Amino acid sequence: MSNRSLRADRSSRSVGRASACGLARFAAAAGVILMSALLGACTPKAPEGWSGYAEGEYVYVASALPGTLTHLNVQRGQRVEAGVPLFTLEATSEQAAKAEAVARVDSARAQAANTGKGRRSDEVAVVQAQLAQAKTQAQLAASELVRQQGLVAQGFVSASRLDEARTAAAQAEARVGELTAALRVAKLPARSDEQAAAAAQVQAAEQALAQSAWREDQKLRRAPVGAKVAETYFREGEWVNAGQPVVSLLPDGAVKARFFVPQAEIATLAPGQNVQVRCDGCGAAIAARISFIATQAEYTPPVIYSNSQRAKLVFMAEAEPSPADAARLRPGQPLDVQRAAGTAP
Repeated sequence: MSNRSLRADRSSRSVGRASACGLARFAAAAGVILMSALLGACTPKAPEGWSGYAEGEYVYVASALPGTLTHLNVQRGQRVEAGVPLFTLEATSEQAAKAEAVARVDSARAQAANTGKGRRSDEVAVVQAQLAQAKTQAQLAASELVRQQGLVAQGFVSASRLDEARTAAAQAEARVGELTAALRVAKLPARSDEQAAAAAQVQAAEQALAQSAWREDQKLRRAPVGAKVAETYFREGEWVNAGQPVVSLLPDGAVKARFFVPQAEIATLAPGQNVQVRCDGCGAAIAARISFIATQAEYTPPVIYSNSQRAKLVFMAEAEPSPADAARLRPGQPLDVQRAAGTAP
């Protein structure tokens, strides 16, 4: 074979190998594309939803009055029922004020009762004795008057003696009338105005007692509802200012879903619509109902910040599950919220 023929043969074999490699590469690329398409077709499309977190509605228990914390009856994580004592503040002043108010009420009631009675029986007996004595004197004066009238008629005494007897008899009768009226008054109660004043004093004392009882009650705070103790903020012996919470409670079922909806989708939601809430470890989806939608937009909160959601305007919304389902959520837990099945966007 000549050199020219040898070079032509080698050239044709090189072209053949290049064509084969190109076809192999094309086939491999086509296979990758086909595999990607198949995987895309097999992978389910992620359902539409929003990110959020569980929010607890806590009850912060405080006293309206300041004082030193003397007893802390609960611990974090403890379960308490309604009416169970939570904490006690020092209440020496309030207890003394209540005792004083009780004494004032007793005094006012006694005075009011006294206005409804007459004078004491011994005092009435004195007036009755005086009246009996006056009646006896009136009888003697009347008899003397008759005797003097007879003597004057016989001319044994002057007319002036008759006038004196007549005057003495009149005075005796007047004394009888005076003591009769005094006896009647002694048996009468106080006047209506005095009774009304006494009754008003009783009411004023009772209201002062109610205020003292309220102040004392503020020093012993009880659980308003059945709940779990979320946090305690003071230790025994520390000073607590008025209105400063000592214990925070998480009532049963007081956990809701708070999530954030992009502005482009907020028009499709309304309070009352049903949603589904999912979280890690919660098991099946939790049904909830939208209870609130914010009226103003905000940027995505840092708690759910991500590259896909940064710098987006969103509206905060809240959904409330049933009390039984709310027990499956923990405050601060990340949540995924989706439309309920069958709910139109």
